[in-house]
Amino acid sequence: MDNISLFEFSAVSPTQSPLAAKLDIVHMEFVHSESLSWQELFSGYDTLHAITYSSGIGFICDLIDLFQQAEIIFGCEEVLSYSLQEIMAYQSKLLDRIRETTSKRKLDLIGRIEEQSLCLYVAKTILSHEKLYLLSAKDGRRRVILGSANMSYSAFAGKQRENIFYMDGDEAYDWYLDSYCSLRESSTDQIVKEALLVADTGENLEELPVARTVRIQKAMILEPLEGQKEEVHFALDVKNLAQNLAPSIPKPDKKGKLLLSPDKIKSIRRHIVEDQTRKKKHRSEYPKLEIFLAEQQVRLNGELLHLTPKSEEIQNDVMLFLDYLEGYEKFHGNVVEMQQRYYEFANWFFCSPFMASMRDMAVRYNQNLLPYPVFGLIYGQSKAGKTSFLETLLKMMIGQKTKMSAPDFTRSSIESLKRTVCGAPIIVDDLTNKRFNDHAIETIKNDEFGVADQLLYYPAVVISANEDIRSVASEISRRAVICRIEAGLTNTEVMRSSVVRTVQRKVGTAFYREYLRRMLDIIPYLVEEMRDDGTEHAPDILAHSSQVLLDIFSEFSERELPDYIRLLTLDDYFSEKVTGKYAITMIAKAWEVRRDAFEIFEGTNELCYHAGDKWEVNSLAKELPETLEVRKTYDRIIMRLDTAREFFGIPFKKTWLPWKR
Repeated sequence: MDNISLFEFSAVSPTQSPLAAKLDIVHMEFVHSESLSWQELFSGYDTLHAITYSSGIGFICDLIDLFQQAEIIFGCEEVLSYSLQEIMAYQSKLLDRIRETTSKRKLDLIGRIEEQSLCLYVAKTILSHEKLYLLSAKDGRRRVILGSANMSYSAFAGKQRENIFYMDGDEAYDWYLDSYCSLRESSTDQIVKEALLVADTGENLEELPVARTVRIQKAMILEPLEGQKEEVHFALDVKNLAQNLAPSIPKPDKKGKLLLSPDKIKSIRRHIVEDQTRKKKHRSEYPKLEIFLAEQQVRLNGELLHLTPKSEEIQNDVMLFLDYLEGYEKFHGNVVEMQQRYYEFANWFFCSPFMASMRDMAVRYNQNLLPYPVFGLIYGQSKAGKTSFLETLLKMMIGQKTKMSAPDFTRSSIESLKRTVCGAPIIVDDLTNKRFNDHAIETIKNDEFGVADQLLYYPAVVISANEDIRSVASEISRRAVICRIEAGLTNTEVMRSSVVRTVQRKVGTAFYREYLRRMLDIIPYLVEEMRDDGTEHAPDILAHSSQVLLDIFSEFSERELPDYIRLLTLDDYFSEKVTGKYAITMIAKAWEVRRDAFEIFEGTNELCYHAGDKWEVNSLAKELPETLEVRKTYDRIIMRLDTAREFFGIPFKKTWLPWKR
């Protein structure tokens, strides 16, 4: 049998050298094809040796359950020159990915590592691009599985096309196992229990696999590859983390070599920690809420939050929140809708600290960013309790009522603040229409914020505004959670109201800490779904959040829950009927009281509405969906008749027009 090397050599173009590098090629023969599940393909063997690049931790856990002994080498599918900072960044991010699995699965992995029935290795230099699985049984049966399939459900559950083929027998197995062992010894670092638990690129840098290897071997020489080019793109998070580490890494010698020793690793750690301390001192004093999904921990201003509050404390917060929303029944206007809109907004507000991580995962796995909004807007008539409502929500989250004044809001200032503030939403109070148009619109439309830098801990931005913002364009309403309020109090009623002061004085953070604990149990499954299942639709985190809220309210409320405490989905926030609610209401009222303002043209399938002034035309046109094919003149809106009948739920039949007598 001819052999193919597991090692990748630098490509040499025939035009650059008269002698092209020779490759070892395996000569194979086609026997037959068959349809097998991944369980059928792998079952019946006792030992597994595998190389994978992209991987799903859920699938890995299920796969190794089939084997008494397992070894896995994780290679990097991205372009690396294998400088020290890139190796550290890659190994750290890989460990983060493994930690993102559920607590039970993580404990199972640690348990198997401790009992030495599982060994994990991570690349420290360039590996083959093969995906390799070597299976052996105690009765002497052996199998080699090759092809394009990485170790994930997406690859092995038939969700995408893969080349998968296997060879049974000793000859192929022995050769590939020999190459596998050579690769493991020369090109990888072992992942031990301590690395899986705590290793990072900060205080625990010495627990990274590469640092452990240096500690055991006493010294190591790295010689980064020059000009390495592959077809796969460089992982953004690895590259950006490497750039952050670079200032703390000593310079290589004139030949590009870097001699490492345990003392040098300690020095690197010290420089990194000092750099992180400097950055922390320079940050804003705005509250920092950091959610660590892998560790299932939450820190507020650096202090670990207690996520198992007492039942009586949770009940106290639940009843105060219900009292608060019940207080809106004293308002004038559409109170029922006001309570619904405020509750929907609260669901997103509480969920917002998870959005940065979900957006990061969406980018990684080619999902849409829009289901994970990081902007919210509450606007409408004055004295509607918008500011006090947002203050109350923030008080329930972090025990504080911090907000940003409108004159300080610019695109540059808010994006700078988002880079230093973690988790807790930034509230911008009483933004004028001019400042909203000048600064907020472009900020909201910037979908790329945080993507290039792989930011995992940045806050949502919540804007409150009064009636001078009359409508919101569709390009904003599909990127932000919008809450339009059409109810309020009189001046004297505002002065007499004590509900807000009472709730804000008595409410604690127990309710929200209980919410965080339950959400932390759910998020890993959403990440796993996004990563492994190749789902066509991004997971609806707002739906899961509303289920958590409903469960908490149901368990701790002393009275029957109002109708607005309910399950929600993305459609409750972003369907055309929701984002166009104001336009629907205005057209319906006009059809009821000013039917002569409409012209129906059955022949050309057009509906013409004479709005009366340019402002109303522009306001309505902003909120109407593209399916209506809206055209506008100075005082008229023209749209598709058939689509308008369906969208507005109005028959729009021809009527007598007085100006056509």
